[in-house]
Amino acid sequence: MRRNWTPSIVPNGHDQTFYLVINNYGTLGPAFAETDVGEADLETTITDLMSGQYSDPVRVVAFNTSEHWAEDASEDVAREIMRRLDLRDRWSRDIHRLHRTNTPRARADDLSGYCA
Repeated sequence: MRRNWTPSIVPNGHDQTFYLVINNYGTLGPAFAETDVGEADLETTITDLMSGQYSDPVRVVAFNTSEHWAEDASEDVAREIMRRLDLRDRWSRDIHRLHRTNTPRARADDLSGYCA
């Protein structure tokens, strides 16, 4: 047995990209929100953000351990939410703040009329 062997943290060896939201918990500070592995996909993350499941989302992190990468997906997620909300013509205050924080300032200023 090799000494430097480390067990895989990839569930069942599946190649999957996971998305985790960093939420601001006020005086406790920012932390990853508790997320079930089965609900860490992009669609569920976007749906949860749009439905207000997070009190103060500040960042979305995507990672894929099989492919050995992790990245800040906040801007991409905010743009997808923006696209969906443009179709519905409605923004929540928290989604507006997430978008404003993670996308270029000029575009965010154009969205102030969308807040619900």
